[in-house]
Amino acid sequence: METGQKSHTAKGSNTATKICILGGGFGGLYTALHLHDFWGFKHKNCEVTLIDQHDHIVFTPLLYEVITGELEPWEIFPRFDKLIKKKKLQFCQDQVQDIDFKARQVKLLEQGNLAYDYLVISVGVTNGKLPTGAEKNVLTFRTQADTQILEQKLQSLENSNKELIRVAIIGGGPSGVELAGKISDRLGIRGEIRLIERGKEILKSFTSATRKNAQVALDKRNVLISLETSVNAIEADQITLWQSNESAIIPTDFVLWTAGTQVRDWVKNLDCSHNSRGQLICEPTLQLVDYPEVFALGDVAEILYSNGKKLPAVAQVAYQQASQAAKNLWRILNSKRPRPFHYLHLGEMITLGKNAAAVTSFGISLHGGLAALVRLGVYVQRLPTLSHGFQVLSNRIKIWFAKRIKIGK
Repeated sequence: METGQKSHTAKGSNTATKICILGGGFGGLYTALHLHDFWGFKHKNCEVTLIDQHDHIVFTPLLYEVITGELEPWEIFPRFDKLIKKKKLQFCQDQVQDIDFKARQVKLLEQGNLAYDYLVISVGVTNGKLPTGAEKNVLTFRTQADTQILEQKLQSLENSNKELIRVAIIGGGPSGVELAGKISDRLGIRGEIRLIERGKEILKSFTSATRKNAQVALDKRNVLISLETSVNAIEADQITLWQSNESAIIPTDFVLWTAGTQVRDWVKNLDCSHNSRGQLICEPTLQLVDYPEVFALGDVAEILYSNGKKLPAVAQVAYQQASQAAKNLWRILNSKRPRPFHYLHLGEMITLGKNAAAVTSFGISLHGGLAALVRLGVYVQRLPTLSHGFQVLSNRIKIWFAKRIKIGK
């Protein structure tokens, strides 16, 4: 059968099957953890290696809570060595440069070539293309380093004698909206937050209920929303906008760029089938159409469904794909045919400021503090391991009781 099983069965019984997983996010790390949890996996002759250029996962849905101090960095940036401790998994911190599919080798920046029998590619995407010359004048928000740079910038401005701190956020998608709410709450009356969107509405891929709740929350925080507006130039202390056939220069203290993403260059250059955006083309089983021993997950992949449907670019897709990829790998290792991935849309959640959110799921819409509590509970449950999730939950409960006691005094 065309499942990639041939390489496994052709090997000697004493030779370990090498499974290499690229990327330690929702797709990669969770595939490794799911695979490890299968009954009997510990006794399988397998070597599973997780590769990421960082030593920690970035739990992206809760990244925004660091800005307002609602969560601590260790809670959303747990280290891989901690998460896979006492598990039959190996971690390699390195940067992927290329993949030789025919030779079944991954080329790493520092450690050279790494052979594999089965490969999972889940390296995610990177920031969209910035305007020419704007790179040095904008901040991005995808990594732990990004949060540290933003924190330093905010602290510097907060400690200055500026009466008004002007922040421009480019992109009216979920990341831009979430940043606008959190930064507005942090800066309070000193903040002038402007959200800039090229389209006719913010959160265009979200439900009308979530868009309405977001609009109300941003209006309450006096966030300025500029729709159908493009950015012509970004300088150190100002941006030039184009709106209604007119140019406007807006003074800024810093600019955050959240508009768009793109596939990494080395992924675009891989010797396999791609779509026009550079994503890897996969069968519904998550296997590459060209190489069935290779799986691709998350934003880096496009699945060829017969009805032509596209999957949304959200974390819950990679989260669900990780489970199916692990099941399919386990099935192949046990000489069974892999099964197609079926995505179940569970709803949408977005933070709209400190202790505020909007949640829409199966026809039920919540907003405000209750939605924030539900959102946090769901994401804590999805943290990489039970041990880490329990530590985060214990810490949250301890802080909550400490606040109640302080208020009581």
